[in-house]
Amino acid sequence: MGLLLRSLAMHVILLLCCLFGPLLNLGVAQSTTSLSIGPARALDMLLQDYAYRAFVRPRTGIPYDGTVPSNLTGISISAMRLRSGSLKTRGVQRYNEFEIPTGVTEEPYVERLVLVYQNLGNWSMTYYALPGYTYLTPVLGLLAYDAANLSATNLSELNIRATGNPILIHFADADSPPAGSSPKCVWISLNGSVNFSSPISGSICSTVEQGHFSIVVESIAPSPAPVSPAPVSPAPIPTGGGGEGPPEAGPPSRGNGNGNRTKVWIIVGSVVGGLALFALLGFLVLWAQKFEQRKKMQQMERAADVGEALRMASVGPTKAPSAMVTRTQPVLETEYVP
Repeated sequence: MGLLLRSLAMHVILLLCCLFGPLLNLGVAQSTTSLSIGPARALDMLLQDYAYRAFVRPRTGIPYDGTVPSNLTGISISAMRLRSGSLKTRGVQRYNEFEIPTGVTEEPYVERLVLVYQNLGNWSMTYYALPGYTYLTPVLGLLAYDAANLSATNLSELNIRATGNPILIHFADADSPPAGSSPKCVWISLNGSVNFSSPISGSICSTVEQGHFSIVVESIAPSPAPVSPAPVSPAPIPTGGGGEGPPEAGPPSRGNGNGNRTKVWIIVGSVVGGLALFALLGFLVLWAQKFEQRKKMQQMERAADVGEALRMASVGPTKAPSAMVTRTQPVLETEYVP
């Protein structure tokens, strides 16, 4: 019976995990925000094209600075070609502000890859406006691409990840934070999710993935509306074809109340379901206890029947008690006459 109770308890715990699992995931998702980064992704493709143009006679492990269109003045880019094996076993001691340790791998695997560096400068707020936050440093980007064809454009990023020590970002010339504010490291992934963390030391942040990075503080006053960039129409360059400008950047989209109402209903449903399961578990425990009591009573009754003083004798197909001694023997009355 103990095994039965433990089995029932395990099943109830598994059901509770299934119900409250989505609730826990909601709590994690609410710790991050999301940005509408369509214009920023278009900018990434354009900067990849212009970074690759810097390769004329590239040497492995040497960074090459690229040139951006005139209407994006203020953005700095560079590209560095590496062997995948060398990146994993040696890392990169310093690539501008980035310190890449050993153990960095890419997916899917390629023989050679290119790390494209971005410094968005005064365009940081244009493409990565964070409502309620102020940038203390420009937004820096580190993206990885396949190096099989150095004249390719519109490439998809490789997924690089640090499997050992994290990648460090040493931000230079960071603005002093306002009195009483706490600087935060911000990482904006390629899908637009925004994640905050504490700096390791001073103006040093860490990451295990690629993306865009900066140091921010919470704003006291409302943040200004982002300025839409002018369409990019770069002049022809003899070494490669012209790129198309990124679309205008707009303010980040804000979700409506439907999502919040859905989360509330999920939470309420999870709580009610959990209480119902707890009640069911209590009912099963009470039923098991009563079953045990009935079983003990039956055992006691059987023991009492077996220990009765009268012996049982078989009379046909049935059993009946029989006396252990005979009755008093009859005596003739004449035996008592003197």
